[in-house]
Amino acid sequence: MKQINEFLKTCAIGGLLVLLPLLLLYLVLAEAVQLIVALATPIADLFPAGTFDKIEHPVLLAFTLILVVSFVLGLALRLAILRRVGEWAERSVLARVPAYNAIKHLSRGLVGADDEQALFRPAMVTSADGERQLAYLVEDHADGYATVLIPRPPTAFAGDLLIVPRERVVLLKAGLGEVSAVISHWGLGLRGLLETTQPRKSD
Repeated sequence: MKQINEFLKTCAIGGLLVLLPLLLLYLVLAEAVQLIVALATPIADLFPAGTFDKIEHPVLLAFTLILVVSFVLGLALRLAILRRVGEWAERSVLARVPAYNAIKHLSRGLVGADDEQALFRPAMVTSADGERQLAYLVEDHADGYATVLIPRPPTAFAGDLLIVPRERVVLLKAGLGEVSAVISHWGLGLRGLLETTQPRKSD
């Protein structure tokens, strides 16, 4: 009887260890699908009513709309006059909207923009006692200090804001998506990330 109970227990636990990651992956993918559709909804609303009522694959349509509009806007920005109009609109209107600048710079980080305008640049912060922590460099100060966000796993963009000496902050040659994924998985994969993306001295 004891062997039967042990067998049943082992099978149940083993199956649970397989099932739970699959269920969590499904939930993450479901959230991603809903986000894509939500992002494309304002674009779809620009079309005449009923245009997309009979669409069988809304996620594919949403993804296509986002890509097409992104391409068109990128193409338009290559024209000097449209670029100047866009810069004026951003400066005069959008920049006055709360959180617009933060969202813009965060987006640059998410798409891999490697410049000083990108917000939440992946970094490593060394504490006074020598411990290292994953962090996001939010902005540099003029006095030799910097604002950093120390994330709290598994929330990639929530944590403690600290002001630390700039020399203790080293930027990582890693994408924002890569680092946030490691944080979301409680540090799983950090060793491999650090092996392939050695820290680099910041300018």
